[in-house]
Amino acid sequence: MESIKNLFKSSDKYNDIWPIKVYVLKLFFLLMFLFAAKDAWVELITHKGEWDPEIAIAWCAIAAYTTLSGLGIFHTLKMLPIMLFMYLYKALWLLFVAYPLWKNEKLIGSEAEDWVPIFMLIIIPIIFTPWKYVFNTYILGK
Repeated sequence: MESIKNLFKSSDKYNDIWPIKVYVLKLFFLLMFLFAAKDAWVELITHKGEWDPEIAIAWCAIAAYTTLSGLGIFHTLKMLPIMLFMYLYKALWLLFVAYPLWKNEKLIGSEAEDWVPIFMLIIIPIIFTPWKYVFNTYILGK
């Protein structure tokens, strides 16, 4: 029982961040690495014919950041900018792609529909992100 309580206490090991926050972020880094990186690399390696340059940019960017997310499994706090990148691009997609479709009652049945629940899952790592650490480290440079 004490070990469960320790998950919710500041830890010197993690710069006074609750270990549960670090473990949840590690889990999301692992999921990105195992699933999104695999999908991106399979797409890049097995693609036939010439690429549409914009589609190629997207797949290369996804392959790059999800591969780097593998480092986040072991260096979670140092790799938080990768997680912040994910939050931003998914939030932008939800705002500029999904929301207008939803607002105009065109989301259901669209190609975007299946992506919405996946992208909405960003709320979980957002909740567990140590925002004070992010602000102090990446904004103030402490």
